[in-house]
Amino acid sequence: MAKKLLILSGSIRNGSYNTRLARLALELALSKGAKTELIDLAEYPLPLFNADEEAEHGVHENAIRLKAKFVQADGFFIASPEYNSSMTPLLKNTLDWISRKHEENEAPLIAYADKAGAISGASPGALGAIRALVPLRLLLSNLGVNLVGRQLAIPKAREAFDDDSKLVSAFHRSMLDKIITSLIRIS
Repeated sequence: MAKKLLILSGSIRNGSYNTRLARLALELALSKGAKTELIDLAEYPLPLFNADEEAEHGVHENAIRLKAKFVQADGFFIASPEYNSSMTPLLKNTLDWISRKHEENEAPLIAYADKAGAISGASPGALGAIRALVPLRLLLSNLGVNLVGRQLAIPKAREAFDDDSKLVSAFHRSMLDKIITSLIRIS
């Protein structure tokens, strides 16, 4: 049976390097026989997580919709930009919202527990989003995600993609292929 994978970018910026990276991960996963879905976080706007708002109004409907996709998936790939040495507020807020229980008998962290995950990132800076991947890896591990050991941090992202949004470096292409292969294997 084909593995079902979600692919998402932690950025909704037009021309995002991480959205380009997510699309490449999607193409690779499809070429390897996985069922994939590209998630655009712009389609799931969420307020900043606030426990008081959750208590008054419940889990936001967009969080419930997105969480359902995670629950049904075998695994996921996240391409994360780096903002001030960490993941984007958009990504962190989304991950927080979909961690919330909204049904009485729902298992804790049902969107994450025992799911396979892989992370990578691209940044215009010299470190290639590596500082964002450290807290993202820690967060996902704490949520019960089984993460692929490899990750890809692409520095100088302005030069890392060609005019067709493909990776210029053979090393980067090979690493992304290995990450997606591992993600499918452990899903």
